[in-house]
Amino acid sequence: MKLSRYDWKWGCMRIFIAAAVLACSCCWGTFATAQESPAAVVAAHLSAGEFGPALAAAQRAADRTERDQLLRDIALAQSNSGARAAATDTLASMSDDRSRAAAVSELRAAPGGFGGAAMADFDSLIDLITSTVHPDSWKEGGGTGEGTIAPFPTGVYVDADGLLKQRTAAATNRDLAILRDQAANAREHGDVRRASALRKVSLTRLEREVQLRYAQGLAPDEAMQNLAGLTRIQYVFIYPERGEIVIAGPAGDWRENSEGRIVNAESGVPVAQLDDLVVVLRNALSSDAKFGCAITPREENLAKTKAFVAESSKAPLKPGGRDVWLRKLRETLGRQDIEVYGIDPSTHAAHILVEADYHMKRIGMGLEEGTLGVRSYLDTVELAADGALPPMDVLRWWFTLNYDAVTTTAERDAFELKGTGVKVLSENELLTERGQRVHTGKSDELNAQFAHSFTKHFNTLAGKYPVYAELRNIFDLALVAGIIKGESLADQAGCHFTHFGPEGAYAPRRDHAPREVETIINHRVIGGKQIVAGISGGVAVDTRSLTAKGAILTDDYGLLAAEHANHAPQKVAARAWWWD
Repeated sequence: MKLSRYDWKWGCMRIFIAAAVLACSCCWGTFATAQESPAAVVAAHLSAGEFGPALAAAQRAADRTERDQLLRDIALAQSNSGARAAATDTLASMSDDRSRAAAVSELRAAPGGFGGAAMADFDSLIDLITSTVHPDSWKEGGGTGEGTIAPFPTGVYVDADGLLKQRTAAATNRDLAILRDQAANAREHGDVRRASALRKVSLTRLEREVQLRYAQGLAPDEAMQNLAGLTRIQYVFIYPERGEIVIAGPAGDWRENSEGRIVNAESGVPVAQLDDLVVVLRNALSSDAKFGCAITPREENLAKTKAFVAESSKAPLKPGGRDVWLRKLRETLGRQDIEVYGIDPSTHAAHILVEADYHMKRIGMGLEEGTLGVRSYLDTVELAADGALPPMDVLRWWFTLNYDAVTTTAERDAFELKGTGVKVLSENELLTERGQRVHTGKSDELNAQFAHSFTKHFNTLAGKYPVYAELRNIFDLALVAGIIKGESLADQAGCHFTHFGPEGAYAPRRDHAPREVETIINHRVIGGKQIVAGISGGVAVDTRSLTAKGAILTDDYGLLAAEHANHAPQKVAARAWWWD
């Protein structure tokens, strides 16, 4: 049969329509199946290299465990394709920190993953982009926006949500509007180096961000290492509905001083350290929350020293013999042993405990200058009415916690730390002929006077000698850790401290552990007689007496509850871990 041109065209059109209907039916069938199975949709998108749609499908999964598993699959695919910043963002959106920790370990170990293969050097181009196009919006440039940029196998991959796509003019304008809002939000929350009367740091968010940098083989950045510039911890807030544990206190810019300490740029007060937080947190979560150090003379040397002093006191020193006598005295006493317990002795926190204790004793013995109102022990010694001298006992001075109280709200969702943080206690120890030190539990007037004056003027001393303020920071952090444990804040926030906790991968910086130190001993001549004073002591931290349920006081005035409500992270960007 002969067909007209019209019939032929109509036949072809019917064939085309039928094919189109069949194709649509196939697509609709696939779509319908995908709606029933987010995993199938994610797998299909990943096979096509479509990360954005895969993320959207994963977020539609109702089951949290399944959603985290799908996000893990997407992050692995993104990392394998070179989109490492996007993979980090995907990991950050996982809701369970245990699942995220497992994914981080897997991605670090995966061939071609975060460990990475050799790639072209795009650093110069990336630096140019992040420094000229909305600088505040790029994470890589230190901004607080959500924009990310990373090397890609075929060029530079730039995307905020991990999707590589061709953009229309409308889509571009929309994205620019989002970037503008994010940049404005970043400016609203300020610069981490700007002074703040009360800066908030989310420990749960900080752990996540440090863990994600670890996944990429990166150390915490400077702001993270310095806890956003905090110089004291005043509050601990818990927001269970948001999974947040927040600490708050004054903060500001920081610098390195002449001693190599990180201090506030204006006041010179040392800044709290992330390493110290991790060390004391692990101690609190894995033990009885006790730690400290002890600097103690050796028994055999004490016995020799007591005998030496007794023998040399039988006759007055010959003219010019004082220096020889002092040298023999120090040689006889030798060195003292250092013991650090409860924490790793090679950590920064341990070094500060030892340094602060040793320096305090040097002030007490008159080997370092004190401040107005703080006199050394030997400067206060006088002869008794009968001409007798104090016996050669061992003076014991040690640092411990000095908080007036910890207060909380009726809901126990906010806690305030009150007090100067540090005090010195004293005791007179008897010394036997064998050099054994006998605890008396008592302190004579002059011994107690030094400890009291040091405590009273602690803030002034900390201003002159920053090591004492560093010690106070460690005490603040230890009390925070004690509250987290005692009040089960991690359980309330659904947090398991998978990176900062005892089993976490975070590795605080370490140095050689202190084992021994030159003995601190000094003398004074009164009435032609030599007075010799030796000391022991250390640092003792035990937060349990302050964090026990009955010890924490309830704030009945509502001020603490108002602080809790006013500083909630309601308008903070998803990846921000600090705010003012």
